[in-house]
Amino acid sequence: MDSPPAPAPGGPPPVRPARWGAGAPWPGRAELRADLRGSLVLAGVLLLAGLPAGLVWWALAPRATFEVTADGPVPVGAPSVELLVADDGVYTLVLAGLGLGAGLVAWRLRRRRGVATVLALAVGTVLASLVAWQVGELLGAGPSPAELATVGTRVITPLRLGSPAALAVAPFLAVLAYVVSTLLTAAEDLDRPDPAPARPPAGGPLPETTAAEDALSA
Repeated sequence: MDSPPAPAPGGPPPVRPARWGAGAPWPGRAELRADLRGSLVLAGVLLLAGLPAGLVWWALAPRATFEVTADGPVPVGAPSVELLVADDGVYTLVLAGLGLGAGLVAWRLRRRRGVATVLALAVGTVLASLVAWQVGELLGAGPSPAELATVGTRVITPLRLGSPAALAVAPFLAVLAYVVSTLLTAAEDLDRPDPAPARPPAGGPLPETTAAEDALSA
């Protein structure tokens, strides 16, 4: 009677890949390091974009004119009752446009698509919002105490941001535009181009692939 075949010797147990949470290095560290310089530039450009945004807010926000009399300031004409919320409304629209534009422009930077760009977008638009706020209020500071004490002087109401929550509009819309563009991309690598191959040092040996290509072309 034939004996059953002996079981084949088992191979080495499968090795599970190390998880970065268990002590292995995070695989995205190299990508962050490569994008660090570009992300700092992006955040700096957005910071400077707060200057024209503040100028636009100051130019578009409606103002009311008052004439100083012996009984106090008197409005000239019929000021709109919406002036109390007009400053916040114009500021929100200006910063919303800045945030959407920043998110879409950052998505066009194919070589820098990743976590670092999202962080630069958030930080840069927050800084731009703060700069626009300060620039607008500095330009629209309103009348001085000496002007308010001079009878016959016409003064303009100051520019003020009444709702600090408007500072979150630009970073929210910038990140939202970037994330929506990410969700609409089918490629897992976000259509980011592959890094260029490293060049061999001068006078050093050529890589094997280059040597093989030279042999085929000879």
